[in-house]
Amino acid sequence: MSLERNMTYSAPPASHAYSGVLSRRVLAFLFDYIIIAILWVPAAVLLFFVGIATLGLAFFLYPVLYFIVAALYFGFSLGGSAQASPGMRAMGLRMLRTDGLRIDFLTALVHLALFWLFNSLLTPLILLVGLFTDRKRLLHDFLIGAVVVREEARY
Repeated sequence: MSLERNMTYSAPPASHAYSGVLSRRVLAFLFDYIIIAILWVPAAVLLFFVGIATLGLAFFLYPVLYFIVAALYFGFSLGGSAQASPGMRAMGLRMLRTDGLRIDFLTALVHLALFWLFNSLLTPLILLVGLFTDRKRLLHDFLIGAVVVREEARY
């Protein structure tokens, strides 16, 4: 892993790269969580067989299995080469860090954990932050230093 800054991954200053981002993020969220719900089914079946092999010990993972699937899904997709989840790619979005570094697996997990924390405390009010910021950033975006941009907007 390299810590070199790359201008390909830095946030663009152009305002057209941020137009319509908030509504697209909501649709991407719905798309991603439908995919995670679909992926949860084979993960539950696999965990059943692992539970039998471990004499029931793996059955304790069932209450958190959805969170594990979501963490792996977002960690590998946001931390991958596309820097976007499949839902974000479908909506033409990409997540970038403001310091120009790539989003790695751990940063994607922290972003997801902060999203869940703020969503459980402030439910839909977290979207209000995006209405009043110039780059349509949400609270958890500020904390990890990320910004979501439209992919088709060339900067």
